[in-house]
Amino acid sequence: MIFTYGIEGCLRVGQLAPDFTATAVVDQEFKSIKLSDYRGRYVVLFFYPLDFTFVCPTEVTAFSDRYAEFSNLNTEVFGISVDSEFSHLAWMQTDRKFGGVGDLNYPLVSDIKKEISAAYNVLDPSSGIALRGLFIIDKDGVLQHATINNMAFGRSIDETLRTLQAIQHVQSHPDEVCPIDWQPGDKTMNPDPVKSKIYFSTV
Repeated sequence: MIFTYGIEGCLRVGQLAPDFTATAVVDQEFKSIKLSDYRGRYVVLFFYPLDFTFVCPTEVTAFSDRYAEFSNLNTEVFGISVDSEFSHLAWMQTDRKFGGVGDLNYPLVSDIKKEISAAYNVLDPSSGIALRGLFIIDKDGVLQHATINNMAFGRSIDETLRTLQAIQHVQSHPDEVCPIDWQPGDKTMNPDPVKSKIYFSTV
């Protein structure tokens, strides 16, 4: 397991995301994957508590059903829990009607040693499982976005895509910033005391 930490070991946006090598289930086969091998692409990394639970399959399947939207944005998706790769495989071989997730379009990563969850600061010490952390990592391996939900409520695919598109927009337009609720095609703002007034005059 390889980790790269930010300043003083703290996980922070703007720092390199912790690297890792782990076993994942890809197309119902076991495969070793390394996060840094995906440099050049964006990565959405989402943690969830456990296989064969309740909110988790709704998130895992939703990311799979909309995977093409992420792929079209040069983005890979990884789901991670503290379950073994064998549990992941069994869950994928279980029909959705029975609480399974079926075939997925992205890898499910096993964090059986809980090292990745700890590195991303989502490991709940009382239960030993991961909270619903979601991280967007840019094509240079830099962490650009981080959110953590408690276990009882799921996340939004739409908001994840919106945030990803905002990140990509400001990285390709370094003289612009995205205001609240920005969507592709909306007006942006120049982060300048004078030029920003052009935006504010229209709202």
